[in-house]
Amino acid sequence: MTATVPNTPVQPPAVALFISDLHLQAAHPRTTQAFLDFLQGQAKHAQQLYLLGDLFEYWAGDDDLETPYNREIAEAIRQVSDAGVQVFWIAGNRDFLVGDTFARAAGLTLLPDPSVIHVAGRSLAIAHGDAQCTDDLAYMQFREQVRQPQWQQQFLALPLAQRKAIIAGVRKESQEEQRHKSMEIMDVNAAAIDTLFDTTATSTLIHGHTHRPACHKSGAGDNARTRYVLPDWEYDVKAQRGGWIAIDADGVIRRFGFDGQELAD
Repeated sequence: MTATVPNTPVQPPAVALFISDLHLQAAHPRTTQAFLDFLQGQAKHAQQLYLLGDLFEYWAGDDDLETPYNREIAEAIRQVSDAGVQVFWIAGNRDFLVGDTFARAAGLTLLPDPSVIHVAGRSLAIAHGDAQCTDDLAYMQFREQVRQPQWQQQFLALPLAQRKAIIAGVRKESQEEQRHKSMEIMDVNAAAIDTLFDTTATSTLIHGHTHRPACHKSGAGDNARTRYVLPDWEYDVKAQRGGWIAIDADGVIRRFGFDGQELAD
């Protein structure tokens, strides 16, 4: 299959790249190939790569690494790590069961959500973004339950096939519920975002989850804050979506679309 992510126009070398919400699955071969092309192209020329959640459509447990598709993805990330790129992972709401076995196979480092990182002289916060969707009360209750270590231990003790069947049922219910929820409810809460800025003592935030890519600016002077929202990836439809964020050696943050073209903030 030919590459679906064009080479990015000449830009300063990226110190760090950020992507999220690829929802990788074997049923979406073009999206998969776009990710593989990105790893071999843009990612291998960066110093750091941050995967900010929902890389997979779902993750039933690290024993699912035996699935050829999942093994292919892990090995592709490992090639980037072996090339000298530091790869970091923050769990999403679809793949929060990723554990140490996957991390070792992919050669990446697991990070807590949120995390504060230091890139090119900048301090910034990174997160998946679902924890800040506090207006969606039903989801927040579900998130609280499934993030508990005891729940995860009991779930992962089930046979893999049973876990996948449960996940399929939950995904179907979630899709039905989302049809009756407004976009505002499923978006981040402004107060929750302010709290995240305050607790991390940063003025720049990068997150995903909402599938509403944008650059949001607020405040002024010492109180200025900038929030970057990453896009989801979907190359198996006519109206393709995707993209990433890059930080260069001067600390400049740039957004790129699915076609590798830089976007204006």
